[in-house]
Amino acid sequence: MERGFGHGVRQTVPLGIAVLGFGVSFGVLARTAGFGAVAPIVMSATTFAGSAQFAAVSVVAAGGSVAAAVVAAVLLNARYGPIGVSVAPHIEGGIWSRFLHAQLVVDESWAIASEGDGRFNPRVLAGAGLTIYVAWNVGTVLGTLFGSVLGDPARIGLDAAFPALFVALLAPQLRGPRPKRAAIAGAAIALALTPVAPAGVPIIAAAAACLVGWRR
Repeated sequence: MERGFGHGVRQTVPLGIAVLGFGVSFGVLARTAGFGAVAPIVMSATTFAGSAQFAAVSVVAAGGSVAAAVVAAVLLNARYGPIGVSVAPHIEGGIWSRFLHAQLVVDESWAIASEGDGRFNPRVLAGAGLTIYVAWNVGTVLGTLFGSVLGDPARIGLDAAFPALFVALLAPQLRGPRPKRAAIAGAAIALALTPVAPAGVPIIAAAAACLVGWRR
């Protein structure tokens, strides 16, 4: 049975629950950092990059400059360069169609849309990406408007949503020895660099692990 938009939605709903919780955490953090009620919501609707948004808000909250916040966000989002290159050949249509599809390319939709052997299903990508987009923005709204009721996100475990989500994305990809070696190598690179490298750099450097099993 061919996978389509609905399949992308169904497969992403469990992840969407975690993303919603992560969005709540972001909304609470942004309000605590003095971003007001409107800015976090607009940022999520237009930027749609969870880790980069957290990095930017955290830098500003710690007294850093806007330039430092932008650099941190760019470093964390640099992984979308190779991700975009891998997906681009499979997205068809005019410039606006491709632009809207590109906005929905995030870690979760990219992983779920994978057909193996470097192929991606654009309909699954759209369904998964839209589900994550809605969950992230609803979470941001809830955290921004009602964060004071929730208190510290770590108290109810929302701080664990982000790592748990990426573990859930990784598990289905570990088929065969090459993906497993790449995952182990990527984890080793990230762990080695995290204590000494700026935020975002370990993530980008860990992408070098994808060269495991590469053939000329």
